[in-house]
Amino acid sequence: MSTGTEVERKFLVASLPDLGQARSVQIRQGYLTSKQDTVEIRLRQKGDTYLTTLKKGAGLERIECEAEISQDHFDLFWPATEGRRVEKARWTGTLESGRVFELDIFDGRLAPLTLVEVEFDNVADATAFQPPPWFGRDVTDDARYSNASLAATGTPPDDG
Repeated sequence: MSTGTEVERKFLVASLPDLGQARSVQIRQGYLTSKQDTVEIRLRQKGDTYLTTLKKGAGLERIECEAEISQDHFDLFWPATEGRRVEKARWTGTLESGRVFELDIFDGRLAPLTLVEVEFDNVADATAFQPPPWFGRDVTDDARYSNASLAATGTPPDDG
């Protein structure tokens, strides 16, 4: 189980980078809460790992608590996420700066949306971060690009 503060920035992707050195895993996640709730509770299958996560807050810095669960528990609650799900391929790699990126290529009704996130130790590092040229517009503070919002409403019309 992990608990802490998550500091991350999220960007649209202007052009796909070389993913030859990156690792990929299929992810499906669904939300037990609605996007109007003050906390998010999600289920996630990441490869052969099953997780439940609570997130509170919005934008650059949020509280995150995550715990691994059994596939049986995942399967028990998964039907309750109907209508609030996303599926994506997550590519994890390293930027020239040494920072780790997570590039999400969405499937299904969210395709061809592609987002990239970078996590930081603190807000100062996040604010100072200079994204590489393949990163597009910063959507960290645009709630329409939270996974919970995407799961409920789909890709925002101006970017879909």
